[in-house]
Amino acid sequence: MTLYIGVDIHARQQTVSYLNTEDGSIEHQELHHERDDVRAFYSQFRGEVIVGIEACGYTNWFEEMVEEIGHQLLVGDAAEIQRLGRRRQKNDRRDADLIPGLVEA
Repeated sequence: MTLYIGVDIHARQQTVSYLNTEDGSIEHQELHHERDDVRAFYSQFRGEVIVGIEACGYTNWFEEMVEEIGHQLLVGDAAEIQRLGRRRQKNDRRDADLIPGLVEA
């Protein structure tokens, strides 16, 4: 089973959507960097895990953490992700929901 995780990351929090390919369900989570254990959240997933994020300046620590855990990380162009979302209005959950589908394709 492959798990696809889409992350819309910001300085203090991140919005996460993950797609379970076994049953097609999409789960949502909002993590606050100061109070939630982000490493524990990502460490709970086993097997093939592909994490997709938008390219931005505040991701170095996150990229290193994901790679240390052993998950694959894909970084996408933020403008292209927004264009593929077909909506002009910025929305963190919509962005996070879109990324797993783009990674899977």
